[in-house]
Amino acid sequence: MNLKDIINIENLPIHVAIIMDGNGRWAKKQGKNRTFGHQNGVKSVRETTEAAAELGIKYLTLYAFSTENWNRPKYEVDVLMKLLMKSINKETKTLNKNNIRLNAIGDLNSLPLASYKQLMKSIEDTSGNTRMTLTLALSYSSRWEIVDAVKKIADKIKTNDISAESIDQDMFSSFLRTNNMPDPELLIRTSGENRISNFLLWQIAYTELYFTDTLWPDFRKEDMYKALIDFQGRERRFGKTSEQINK
Repeated sequence: MNLKDIINIENLPIHVAIIMDGNGRWAKKQGKNRTFGHQNGVKSVRETTEAAAELGIKYLTLYAFSTENWNRPKYEVDVLMKLLMKSINKETKTLNKNNIRLNAIGDLNSLPLASYKQLMKSIEDTSGNTRMTLTLALSYSSRWEIVDAVKKIADKIKTNDISAESIDQDMFSSFLRTNNMPDPELLIRTSGENRISNFLLWQIAYTELYFTDTLWPDFRKEDMYKALIDFQGRERRFGKTSEQINK
């Protein structure tokens, strides 16, 4: 019996988010520069997306590029942007073939114009697909997203469209870039780092966290299955007791 057969299809998370980490360290182990790791990480994206779609997971969100990543060496950023454009262009046909919709969150206007146009074209070309939504977090950080939401709410108050008294958790969530998807039930981080790195801080209040030492370019379907099996072995209480949950 393989790992996939152990997974309970009736108890899958609706939304899985992944912090894809370890490309640079993987490349260093190969005696290559960091960009070599980014290039090889594309295969992991493909395998993980296929695994999620095959199992029936409805939302998969990948942390691809943070607002802080703009501070990396210009050469590395340029390669990442070119790789992004090339990969999205190449994979759009496959996404359509597998009925997967592409989505993106983040400060997308900060992307290079060519990358932005290719991203928007692929999002439009896959907009009718319904099997799964693949979201790329690009030029994204949670603090940026939260501040952006606060500014939008402040503007609505200023124009008397809403009152301060009407603000609650649901309203605040509606101003976040993830307003069209449920919060993730499972967050996976690769490479052995045990931190969140400014990713979906509001949305992961009750998310199960899974950390693996596997570097992202080595992450395959079996690694995804291991994370899901671990998730299914946990008791999610949301502040309640075990007795209340198991009534």
